[in-house]
Amino acid sequence: MNWKREAEQKLRNYAACRRALTAIPLMIEENRYRREGVRSARVDGRAVSGGTNGREEMLVSSLDRQQALEQRLAMTKAYVAGVEAALEALTEEEKLILDRFYIHPARGNAGRLCEELCMERANVYRRKDQALRRFTMALYGWEEV
Repeated sequence: MNWKREAEQKLRNYAACRRALTAIPLMIEENRYRREGVRSARVDGRAVSGGTNGREEMLVSSLDRQQALEQRLAMTKAYVAGVEAALEALTEEEKLILDRFYIHPARGNAGRLCEELCMERANVYRRKDQALRRFTMALYGWEEV
């Protein structure tokens, strides 16, 4: 497995996962409101040739969705916590470099970093590689297999 590539992907997904930590609880709440809106099934209703009641299906579907959302929330929390723990092992300069290259990439970020850090482009890229290596080590323990 290429741990360095995995670490790059974690950094690229980090901002979206942080936003998901706000969005998923809202989706869980919306799903709860929908489930509460499902009227109960009639006990005297007859299923059509082995089928189930539509209300029952909606309720079961809502419960499945609730469980899936709660699982996604737990996984996303763990993902974000892991990335944040690895970022804590870096210097502020390394965090800035990784942020500009991976977390919030934009056209011209390398040039802006050259100006902000008062260094040549080659040095910025060298520092980026060093920062990514340190991040990978902090996240996975080893850079390569």
